[in-house]
Amino acid sequence: MTARTAEIKLTVDLDDDNLPTRIEWEASETPGPGPQLCQSMMLTLWDADKQTTAAIDLWTRDMTVAEMNLHFYQAFHKMADSYLRATKNADVAKSIHEFSDEFGATLGLC
Repeated sequence: MTARTAEIKLTVDLDDDNLPTRIEWEASETPGPGPQLCQSMMLTLWDADKQTTAAIDLWTRDMTVAEMNLHFYQAFHKMADSYLRATKNADVAKSIHEFSDEFGATLGLC
């Protein structure tokens, strides 16, 4: 198997108060040309040596609370799917999905 390198690039425009006004992302493995716009991102990075998670959480000032609620609801479900792929632990993945459904129900999303 030949090794290869993939690249993910984030570009964040900031206002005078250092708040994001525009977020773009681009990945070498994405079929579409050019950067894609987004209004929010959550990136977590695991440091095995320190046994800690670093996080970069950004959202643009024009993102609404309703959009943020939906973003978190969907992110929780994505975390459950990723957890299942990584661990094969269906019981815990199901619990994460159930939490997400309760979160969504509380907010009137489902």
